[in-house]
Amino acid sequence: MSEKALRLGTRRSKLAMAQSGQVADAVSQVTGRSVELVEITTYGDTSREHLAQIGGTGVFVAALREALARGEVDFAVHSLKDLPTAQPAELVLAAIPEREDPRDVLVARDALKFADLPRGARVGTGSPRRMAQLNAYARAHGLDVETVPIRGNVDTRIGFVHNGELDAVVLAAAGLNRIGRGDEVTDFLSVDTVLPAPGQGALAIECTAADADLVAALAQLDDPYTRAAVTAERSLLAALEAGCSAPVGALADAPPTSARPERGAQSDGQIVKEMRLRGVVGTTDGSTLVQLSTTGPVPRTHHDAMALGRELATEMLARGAAGLMGERAL
Repeated sequence: MSEKALRLGTRRSKLAMAQSGQVADAVSQVTGRSVELVEITTYGDTSREHLAQIGGTGVFVAALREALARGEVDFAVHSLKDLPTAQPAELVLAAIPEREDPRDVLVARDALKFADLPRGARVGTGSPRRMAQLNAYARAHGLDVETVPIRGNVDTRIGFVHNGELDAVVLAAAGLNRIGRGDEVTDFLSVDTVLPAPGQGALAIECTAADADLVAALAQLDDPYTRAAVTAERSLLAALEAGCSAPVGALADAPPTSARPERGAQSDGQIVKEMRLRGVVGTTDGSTLVQLSTTGPVPRTHHDAMALGRELATEMLARGAAGLMGERAL
């Protein structure tokens, strides 16, 4: 086709470039147009401050959205967990593709599992959510670990383990898988132990609402089940009035007795009819957690998914969740 290439805005990190490249290939297939990556540096990439001090992971999104608004790029790819819950009216999440593994993982020296870390082990993470749940698990199981706040890309974080500065780091399974480094994982942290960040493992493909043709084309990459799940998770986060850097974990998935469908098809002869939403809020030292869950029909509409998240958030707030989140988002 003679149409000009679509411009995809992406952060410059190795992970962002990898996942944007994968989306670019998929968009080319559904549109018949070539896609060029436009690298954009965000404040979150250049600042060395801890994320909680500079506004949370949302700082990775602002520059991409500004490029969209100025017409410098046609669409952008975000890690969904980085997106603030408030959606600008002029932009639309045209597609949320099928989710990668949402779990957190450990990369530790000597191939250690979390439960086998030595006393006083130093575990690095930039996430208050991870700190809260890891410290709570350690308290409950008689482990003695120290969670250490860190920043940096995947290479930097794993480097802290290789150079002996840390005994282990906690990362997202999805990110390691997308850059081909999943074989470095030494322990997959069960979601029963550590709930992931709302939207973790999912990507968001965003463009301007005014570009109806592009919105329709990108929508072909949308996975309805993933969209329903992450919408419920993000609704919980929003209803708690918590920002991206708050110690909030959430995961919507099929209950244990149900099978996960592949894009709406039957799985093992069974179609998923129920969705379980779990949420957790905790103090970073792990001394107090509020953790609840609810199960209901798989949401069929955006409104139903939002309602599922709000209902669980209301229960969590009634159990004292607001007092555990530090500064709440305004």
